[in-house]
Amino acid sequence: MSPINTLEEVKYSFDTMSLQGIACGKQETNDNVVLCLHGWLDNAASFLPLMPYFEAELTNKRFIAIDWPGHGNSSHKSLDAHYHFIDWVYDLLQLFEVNQWQQVDIIAHSMGGMVASAFAAAFPEKVKSLVLIDSIGFISNEAEQSTQQLRDGMLSRFKGSSLYNKQGGAKKKRYHESIDSAIKARVNVSDLQFEHAKLLVERGLIKEAGGYRWRSDARLRNTSPYRLTLKQAEQFIRDIKCPVQLIYGTDGIDMVSSGLKHFGDIFQDFSSVELKGGHHIHMEQPQKTTQLIKQFLVK
Repeated sequence: MSPINTLEEVKYSFDTMSLQGIACGKQETNDNVVLCLHGWLDNAASFLPLMPYFEAELTNKRFIAIDWPGHGNSSHKSLDAHYHFIDWVYDLLQLFEVNQWQQVDIIAHSMGGMVASAFAAAFPEKVKSLVLIDSIGFISNEAEQSTQQLRDGMLSRFKGSSLYNKQGGAKKKRYHESIDSAIKARVNVSDLQFEHAKLLVERGLIKEAGGYRWRSDARLRNTSPYRLTLKQAEQFIRDIKCPVQLIYGTDGIDMVSSGLKHFGDIFQDFSSVELKGGHHIHMEQPQKTTQLIKQFLVK
Protein backbone atom coordinates (compact mmCIF):
# COMPACT_ATOMS: atom_id res chain seq x y z
CA MET A 1 0.00 0.00 0.00
CA SER A 2 1.37 3.43 -0.97
CA PRO A 3 2.15 5.96 1.80
CA ILE A 4 -0.54 8.28 3.11
CA ASN A 5 -0.55 11.53 1.15
CA THR A 6 -2.53 13.75 3.49
CA LEU A 7 -1.62 12.57 7.01
CA GLU A 8 -1.60 15.46 9.47
CA GLU A 9 -1.79 16.23 13.17
CA VAL A 10 -4.93 17.99 14.39
CA LYS A 11 -5.77 19.72 17.67
CA TYR A 12 -9.07 20.79 19.24
CA SER A 13 -9.16 23.08 22.27
CA PHE A 14 -11.90 23.12 24.91
CA ASP A 15 -12.27 25.20 28.07
CA THR A 16 -10.12 22.98 30.27
CA MET A 17 -8.19 20.70 27.91
CA SER A 18 -7.22 19.93 24.35
CA LEU A 19 -7.62 16.84 22.21
CA GLN A 20 -5.07 15.95 19.57
CA GLY A 21 -5.23 13.43 16.80
CA ILE A 22 -4.34 12.30 13.31
CA ALA A 23 -6.32 13.04 10.15
CA CYS A 24 -6.18 12.00 6.52
CA GLY A 25 -8.28 12.15 3.39
CA LYS A 26 -10.24 14.95 1.77
CA GLN A 27 -10.68 18.36 3.32
CA GLU A 28 -13.52 18.45 5.81
CA THR A 29 -17.04 19.26 4.65
CA ASN A 30 -20.40 19.23 6.40
CA ASP A 31 -21.06 15.55 5.76
CA ASN A 32 -17.81 13.67 5.06
CA VAL A 33 -16.27 13.25 8.54
CA VAL A 34 -15.50 9.74 9.80
CA LEU A 35 -14.47 9.91 13.46
CA CYS A 36 -12.18 7.13 14.75
CA LEU A 37 -12.12 6.37 18.48
CA HIS A 38 -9.45 4.14 20.03
CA GLY A 39 -9.56 1.85 23.03
CA TRP A 40 -8.37 2.10 26.63
CA LEU A 41 -4.62 2.88 26.94
CA ASP A 42 -4.23 2.94 23.14
CA ASN A 43 -4.14 6.16 21.13
CA ALA A 44 -4.93 7.55 17.68
CA ALA A 45 -2.06 5.55 16.14
CA SER A 46 -4.33 2.51 16.51
CA PHE A 47 -5.86 3.61 13.19
CA LEU A 48 -2.61 4.27 11.29
CA PRO A 49 -2.59 0.85 9.55
CA LEU A 50 -6.09 1.59 8.21
CA MET A 51 -5.43 5.08 6.93
CA PRO A 52 -3.66 4.26 3.64
CA TYR A 53 -6.60 1.98 2.75
CA PHE A 54 -9.11 4.58 3.91
CA GLU A 55 -7.51 7.15 1.64
CA ALA A 56 -7.39 4.78 -1.33
CA GLU A 57 -10.83 3.20 -0.94
CA LEU A 58 -13.00 5.95 0.57
CA THR A 59 -11.78 8.90 -1.44
CA ASN A 60 -14.53 11.34 -0.48
CA LYS A 61 -14.11 11.02 3.29
CA ARG A 62 -12.19 12.93 5.95
CA PHE A 63 -10.87 10.54 8.63
CA ILE A 64 -10.05 11.94 12.06
CA ALA A 65 -8.63 9.72 14.81
CA ILE A 66 -8.45 11.46 18.18
CA ASP A 67 -6.43 10.71 21.30
CA TRP A 68 -8.87 10.45 24.20
CA PRO A 69 -8.11 12.71 27.20
CA GLY A 70 -5.21 11.26 29.16
CA HIS A 71 -4.01 9.28 26.13
CA GLY A 72 -1.46 9.95 23.41
CA ASN A 73 -0.80 13.65 22.82
CA SER A 74 -4.06 14.91 24.33
CA SER A 75 -3.99 16.75 27.63
CA HIS A 76 -4.70 15.08 30.94
CA LYS A 77 -7.82 16.00 32.84
CA SER A 78 -7.34 18.47 35.69
CA LEU A 79 -6.52 17.14 39.16
CA ASP A 80 -10.08 17.75 40.35
CA ALA A 81 -11.53 15.69 37.49
CA HIS A 82 -11.63 11.96 36.83
CA TYR A 83 -11.99 9.57 33.91
CA HIS A 84 -15.57 8.47 34.34
CA PHE A 85 -16.94 6.52 31.40
CA ILE A 86 -19.88 8.88 30.95
CA ASP A 87 -17.60 11.94 30.96
CA TRP A 88 -16.02 10.71 27.73
CA VAL A 89 -19.47 11.04 26.19
CA TYR A 90 -19.35 14.71 27.18
CA ASP A 91 -15.88 15.02 25.63
CA LEU A 92 -17.40 13.82 22.36
CA LEU A 93 -20.23 16.32 22.66
CA GLN A 94 -17.69 19.13 23.12
CA LEU A 95 -15.73 17.90 20.09
CA PHE A 96 -18.86 18.01 17.95
CA GLU A 97 -19.73 21.51 19.15
CA VAL A 98 -16.21 22.89 18.61
CA ASN A 99 -16.25 21.62 15.03
CA GLN A 100 -19.95 22.31 14.42
CA TRP A 101 -20.34 18.77 13.09
CA GLN A 102 -23.95 17.99 12.31
CA GLN A 103 -23.74 14.23 11.74
CA VAL A 104 -20.75 11.93 11.30
CA ASP A 105 -19.87 8.27 10.80
CA ILE A 106 -18.00 6.74 13.74
CA ILE A 107 -15.51 3.85 13.78
CA ALA A 108 -14.68 2.80 17.33
CA HIS A 109 -12.50 0.13 18.91
CA SER A 110 -12.91 -1.53 22.32
CA MET A 111 -13.58 1.12 25.02
CA GLY A 112 -14.07 3.66 22.24
CA GLY A 113 -16.93 1.50 20.99
CA MET A 114 -18.64 1.61 24.37
CA VAL A 115 -18.37 5.40 24.55
CA ALA A 116 -19.53 5.75 20.93
CA SER A 117 -22.51 3.47 21.62
CA ALA A 118 -23.56 5.57 24.63
CA PHE A 119 -23.10 8.75 22.58
CA ALA A 120 -25.13 7.35 19.66
CA ALA A 121 -27.92 6.41 22.07
CA ALA A 122 -28.04 9.83 23.78
CA PHE A 123 -27.48 11.89 20.61
CA PRO A 124 -28.91 9.85 17.72
CA GLU A 125 -29.16 12.95 15.53
CA LYS A 126 -25.37 13.30 15.52
CA VAL A 127 -24.37 9.78 14.43
CA LYS A 128 -24.92 8.65 10.84
CA SER A 129 -23.53 5.14 11.30
CA LEU A 130 -21.44 3.22 13.82
CA VAL A 131 -18.73 0.62 13.16
CA LEU A 132 -17.70 -1.29 16.29
CA ILE A 133 -14.33 -3.05 16.23
CA ASP A 134 -14.11 -5.94 18.71
CA SER A 135 -16.55 -4.10 20.97
CA ILE A 136 -20.24 -4.55 21.69
CA GLY A 137 -22.41 -3.52 24.60
CA PHE A 138 -21.05 -2.32 27.94
CA ILE A 139 -19.29 -3.59 31.03
CA SER A 140 -22.06 -4.02 33.57
CA ASN A 141 -22.60 -5.25 37.11
CA GLU A 142 -25.51 -6.48 39.14
CA ALA A 143 -27.22 -3.72 41.11
CA GLU A 144 -26.31 -5.54 44.32
CA GLN A 145 -22.60 -4.92 43.58
CA SER A 146 -23.00 -1.12 43.43
CA THR A 147 -21.85 -0.41 46.99
CA GLN A 148 -18.71 -2.52 46.69
CA GLN A 149 -17.97 -0.95 43.30
CA LEU A 150 -18.21 2.51 44.88
CA ARG A 151 -15.91 1.53 47.76
CA ASP A 152 -13.32 0.00 45.43
CA GLY A 153 -13.44 3.03 43.15
CA MET A 154 -13.01 5.54 45.96
CA LEU A 155 -10.08 3.64 47.50
CA SER A 156 -8.44 3.33 44.09
CA ARG A 157 -8.81 7.09 43.57
CA PHE A 158 -7.47 7.86 47.06
CA LYS A 159 -4.28 5.86 46.46
CA GLY A 160 -3.44 8.26 43.64
CA SER A 161 -4.15 11.40 45.64
CA SER A 162 -1.72 13.91 47.14
CA LEU A 163 -3.08 13.09 50.61
CA TYR A 164 -2.12 9.43 50.21
CA ASN A 165 1.26 10.45 48.84
CA LYS A 166 1.92 12.61 51.91
CA GLN A 167 1.36 9.52 54.02
CA GLY A 168 4.25 7.81 52.31
CA GLY A 169 2.38 5.99 49.59
CA ALA A 170 3.83 7.85 46.61
CA LYS A 171 5.05 5.72 43.75
CA LYS A 172 8.28 6.48 41.94
CA LYS A 173 8.06 7.13 38.22
CA ARG A 174 8.98 4.07 36.20
CA TYR A 175 11.11 4.53 33.12
CA HIS A 176 12.13 2.41 30.15
CA GLU A 177 15.70 2.76 29.00
CA SER A 178 14.70 2.57 25.35
CA ILE A 179 11.68 2.66 23.06
CA ASP A 180 12.24 -1.03 22.26
CA SER A 181 11.98 -1.86 25.95
CA ALA A 182 8.60 -0.11 26.13
CA ILE A 183 7.38 -1.87 22.97
CA LYS A 184 8.32 -5.27 24.36
CA ALA A 185 6.54 -4.44 27.63
CA ARG A 186 3.36 -3.59 25.71
CA VAL A 187 3.60 -6.75 23.62
CA ASN A 188 3.95 -8.82 26.80
CA VAL A 189 0.59 -7.62 28.18
CA SER A 190 -1.43 -7.70 24.95
CA ASP A 191 -2.04 -9.65 21.76
CA LEU A 192 -0.33 -6.94 19.71
CA GLN A 193 2.33 -7.77 17.18
CA PHE A 194 5.62 -5.88 17.58
CA GLU A 195 5.08 -3.56 14.61
CA HIS A 196 1.59 -2.61 15.82
CA ALA A 197 2.70 -2.09 19.41
CA LYS A 198 5.48 0.13 18.03
CA LEU A 199 2.94 2.51 16.48
CA LEU A 200 1.04 2.87 19.75
CA VAL A 201 4.11 3.10 21.96
CA GLU A 202 5.88 5.73 19.88
CA ARG A 203 2.86 8.02 20.24
CA GLY A 204 2.43 7.06 23.88
CA LEU A 205 5.92 7.80 25.22
CA ILE A 206 7.69 10.90 26.46
CA LYS A 207 11.48 11.19 26.97
CA GLU A 208 12.76 12.63 30.23
CA ALA A 209 16.11 12.68 32.01
CA GLY A 210 15.40 9.29 33.61
CA GLY A 211 14.45 7.62 30.34
CA TYR A 212 11.17 6.98 28.54
CA ARG A 213 7.86 6.99 30.40
CA TRP A 214 4.25 6.65 29.33
CA ARG A 215 2.38 9.83 28.43
CA SER A 216 -0.93 8.34 29.53
CA ASP A 217 -2.46 9.58 32.77
CA ALA A 218 -1.94 7.07 35.60
CA ARG A 219 -5.50 7.80 36.78
CA LEU A 220 -6.83 5.93 33.76
CA ARG A 221 -6.04 2.75 35.70
CA ASN A 222 -8.25 3.70 38.65
CA THR A 223 -11.15 1.38 39.37
CA SER A 224 -14.44 2.84 38.18
CA PRO A 225 -16.68 3.87 41.11
CA TYR A 226 -19.79 2.68 39.29
CA ARG A 227 -20.99 0.32 36.57
CA LEU A 228 -24.12 0.29 34.47
CA THR A 229 -26.63 -2.35 35.39
CA LEU A 230 -27.51 -4.80 32.64
CA LYS A 231 -30.93 -3.17 32.19
CA GLN A 232 -29.30 0.25 31.74
CA ALA A 233 -26.86 -1.21 29.20
CA GLU A 234 -29.72 -2.80 27.28
CA GLN A 235 -31.62 0.48 27.20
CA PHE A 236 -28.64 2.30 25.70
CA ILE A 237 -28.46 -0.30 22.93
CA ARG A 238 -32.19 -0.06 22.24
CA ASP A 239 -31.90 3.71 21.85
CA ILE A 240 -29.26 3.53 19.09
CA LYS A 241 -31.09 4.49 15.90
CA CYS A 242 -28.30 4.38 13.31
CA PRO A 243 -27.05 1.31 11.40
CA VAL A 244 -24.39 -0.58 13.38
CA GLN A 245 -21.72 -2.94 12.05
CA LEU A 246 -19.57 -5.12 14.33
CA ILE A 247 -16.20 -6.34 13.05
CA TYR A 248 -14.57 -8.70 15.52
CA GLY A 249 -11.65 -11.11 15.73
CA THR A 250 -11.79 -14.87 16.13
CA ASP A 251 -9.38 -14.45 19.04
CA GLY A 252 -10.70 -11.14 20.36
CA ILE A 253 -11.84 -10.45 23.91
CA ASP A 254 -14.36 -12.80 25.49
CA MET A 255 -16.89 -10.07 26.27
CA VAL A 256 -17.46 -9.56 22.53
CA SER A 257 -18.59 -13.12 21.89
CA SER A 258 -20.85 -13.03 24.95
CA GLY A 259 -22.01 -9.48 24.14
CA LEU A 260 -22.90 -10.49 20.59
CA LYS A 261 -25.27 -13.14 21.95
CA HIS A 262 -26.82 -10.80 24.47
CA PHE A 263 -26.95 -7.42 22.67
CA GLY A 264 -26.98 -8.37 18.99
CA ASP A 265 -30.76 -8.77 18.72
CA ILE A 266 -31.46 -5.57 20.67
CA PHE A 267 -29.99 -3.20 18.04
CA GLN A 268 -32.49 -1.73 15.60
CA ASP A 269 -30.20 -2.16 12.56
CA PHE A 270 -27.25 -4.50 13.14
CA SER A 271 -24.83 -6.71 11.23
CA SER A 272 -21.61 -8.46 12.22
CA VAL A 273 -18.57 -9.94 10.51
CA GLU A 274 -15.85 -12.11 12.01
CA LEU A 275 -12.25 -11.90 10.80
CA LYS A 276 -9.34 -14.11 11.76
CA GLY A 277 -7.29 -12.29 14.36
CA GLY A 278 -7.26 -10.76 17.82
CA HIS A 279 -8.57 -7.78 19.71
CA HIS A 280 -6.74 -5.28 17.46
CA ILE A 281 -8.15 -6.86 14.31
CA HIS A 282 -8.18 -3.48 12.54
CA MET A 283 -4.40 -3.30 12.88
CA GLU A 284 -3.85 -6.95 11.93
CA GLN A 285 -6.16 -6.92 8.89
CA PRO A 286 -6.46 -3.29 7.78
CA GLN A 287 -7.31 -4.02 4.15
CA LYS A 288 -10.15 -6.45 4.91
CA THR A 289 -11.41 -4.18 7.67
CA THR A 290 -11.49 -1.23 5.27
CA GLN A 291 -13.33 -3.23 2.62
CA LEU A 292 -16.01 -4.16 5.15
CA ILE A 293 -16.32 -0.57 6.32
CA LYS A 294 -16.54 0.69 2.74
CA GLN A 295 -19.36 -1.75 1.91
CA PHE A 296 -21.16 -0.67 5.09
CA LEU A 297 -20.78 3.07 4.53
CA VAL A 298 -21.92 3.06 0.91
CA LYS A 299 -25.17 1.18 1.60
